[in-house]
Amino acid sequence: MIGARRKARAIALQALYEIDSAGHDVEAVVTRFLAEGGLSEGNDAFVRELVSKVIQNKEKIDHNIQKFATAWPIEQIQVVDRNILRLAIFEILFDNKVSVKVAINEAVELAKKFGSDNSSKFVNGVLGSVSALANR
Repeated sequence: MIGARRKARAIALQALYEIDSAGHDVEAVVTRFLAEGGLSEGNDAFVRELVSKVIQNKEKIDHNIQKFATAWPIEQIQVVDRNILRLAIFEILFDNKVSVKVAINEAVELAKKFGSDNSSKFVNGVLGSVSALANR
């Protein structure tokens, strides 16, 4: 289950990355990634939900990124890091279906896999501050 959910988050991240960086159609991007992903129906639905809800709440999520990553204007954060943060902040502050610890761990693992050498530390630091807000 954990492996399948991690794979689903990775697919959601890749879709968000493409949508953010290239401006491609959300439905077309998600459908293509899911066709290649080999996930169960439940995890396909999870990917669709993550992508659509992150996009729906992007303004509020980005406001939180700016609040906790004050040294970096949102457009200057690497595209992959920005979208990892969007996924995790959605799960921490808006979704509440997984624990804060799980959401942060999953984000750090995505940062290690897809980001630069410093991505996991950056993502962990920002999400540590976000989690303090979530635990109030």
